[in-house]
Amino acid sequence: MKKICTPLLFAALLASGLQAQCWQSVAAGWEHTLAIKTDGSLWAWGRNNYGQLGNGTNTNKNNPVQIGTATNWQSVAAGNFHTLAIKTDGSIWAWGLNDEGQLGDGTNANKNIPVQIGTDTNWQSVTGGASHTVAIKTDGSLWAWGWNVYGQLGNGTNANKNSPVQIGTDNNWQSVSVGNNHTLGIRTDGSLWAWGLNDEGQLGDGTNANKNSPVQIGASTNWQSVTGGARYTLAIKTDGRLWAWGSNIYGQLGDGTNVNIKYSPIQIGSASNWQSVTAGYYHTLAIKTDGTLRAWGLNVEGQLGDGTNANKKSPVAIGGSATNWQSVAAGSYYTVSIKTDGGLWTWGWNEHGQLGNGTNANKNRPTAITPCPVTSAVIEIGQTDILLFPNPTTGLVQLDGVQAERVEVFDLLGRGLRSFERPGGSVDLSSLPSGMLFLKIFVDGRAYSARVEKQ
Repeated sequence: MKKICTPLLFAALLASGLQAQCWQSVAAGWEHTLAIKTDGSLWAWGRNNYGQLGNGTNTNKNNPVQIGTATNWQSVAAGNFHTLAIKTDGSIWAWGLNDEGQLGDGTNANKNIPVQIGTDTNWQSVTGGASHTVAIKTDGSLWAWGWNVYGQLGNGTNANKNSPVQIGTDNNWQSVSVGNNHTLGIRTDGSLWAWGLNDEGQLGDGTNANKNSPVQIGASTNWQSVTGGARYTLAIKTDGRLWAWGSNIYGQLGDGTNVNIKYSPIQIGSASNWQSVTAGYYHTLAIKTDGTLRAWGLNVEGQLGDGTNANKKSPVAIGGSATNWQSVAAGSYYTVSIKTDGGLWTWGWNEHGQLGNGTNANKNRPTAITPCPVTSAVIEIGQTDILLFPNPTTGLVQLDGVQAERVEVFDLLGRGLRSFERPGGSVDLSSLPSGMLFLKIFVDGRAYSARVEKQ
């Protein structure tokens, strides 16, 4: 998508007509990204040296490319250099790097197209770490495969497995997440369990000793979700409070310090409205129940999205005043997110095209990759983009991304037609004549322009 930043009134702005489907879910690996559209199709972009995109080549892509023609993809997950996905029929598929057996197909050979793992059709969820994979079946049983030198598979050994092995006999696993080399799981009773590498306290059991089988973390039974980063972990309880532990060298725990190390869970702030959280290599992002987005931790490549490259030790707001963030995924040094309208946004490191914006240039603030509805105009501004839709319009135009102070409307001759004072998130053009209109949008004392077709 072409985007232009200008404070001049009649600067050209490109309306986009991209693929007709919006985005449903997205996953981020080390340098590759995958996403599923609302029609069930699977798309990928970024680094492809091990075939992790799954398009039958080993060539990088800096724009989304469709993977096969199937439209029954249900979920997708990315390890460092391998990819896992589940179809709506419950089958599980894998591709990419397989040197440690992380694909689970019984071999150690890389694959550059999706291959089905076994014949079972009762897979519920899957997640990938640096070189290991963990999944849950619909019966609540837990399975793992791949690299196991730190006990991250959780089967009581440190031997690798290149096909799925069941972890214990319990069938009450609700969700699972992995860091680089450690694994976290929540059971249906709300208890939290961890295993694998623990050199910086990332398991949260009060020690730094590795574990090769699940150990319960504390006695609480109100854990709602958990996520693992490189050597740290974050989790949310059912009361909406956020907790963190492990390495904190870059402030990725979010407690206002960068003091290493926290060996047990500590509460982050006093807020009780955290909805979801995701951990990258050493940066963290979380969405609150009001739809706002926060980020903290390492920011050397702009992966936090606050318009700077400075690390943050406490949560900072991302995307201006936007309150429509739906989901977010953190890669190594970059971030991808979907808004409630189905639009896809990315920022951070982009050396291999993992942002999917057609370039290899880094971005230190959210950039719209595919806005939804797809007939839109985009203005780059401050920490975020203004997304105007629909365009063309018969009347109401949404201003997604900012709260404008004033919007002035002009015709092609530059004659003023109407002015809206503090319009909030939309302007109504229904009373204005048909044709090309120019909107002058005032944000933080500066004027930005968009071209909108009124029908």
